Amino acid sequence: MHSALLPSPIGPLYVEADEHGLTKLYTDGHRLHADAGPDDGTFAEVAKQLDEYWAGERDAFDLPLSEHGTPFELAVWARLREIPKGETTTYGEIARELSSVARAVGRANGRNQISIIVPCHRVIGADGSLTGYAGGLDAKRALLEHEQGVGSLYGVPQPR
Repeated sequence: MHSALLPSPIGPLYVEADEHGLTKLYTDGHRLHADAGPDDGTFAEVAKQLDEYWAGERDAFDLPLSEHGTPFELAVWARLREIPKGETTTYGEIARELSSVARAVGRANGRNQISIIVPCHRVIGADGSLTGYAGGLDAKRALLEHEQGVGSLYGVPQPR
């Protein structure tokens, strides 16, 4: 298991990988990560693709992932990766597609451990409200505005 902290416009990102791929990407707002140091080069490709995303040059990520979850959670996370950059969907819409209920989709969405790359921030409430983002609603709003080209990630309030 390898881990590191990568810099980003929304604050440090904790990344972790096993021999199969990326297992975790948490924002500082998650407060779920252990202390880690700077990257020793293990996460060079992750950092490169994130830098391209921050620069607006990357719409989707092409990284090996090592996701661990139930079959339903894996199905929800796969669906999240299909949401195009700059677009959103609702918990209910995903639930209908997977023959489930919005609450179950919300729970699976909340258990996503690879934020940004598995874009759980692109799921919003049925009324269009920003709901439920472990990294904080300021970060969710900033990510969505960045993807839609209407905001800047710089100056986003950092979690304390």
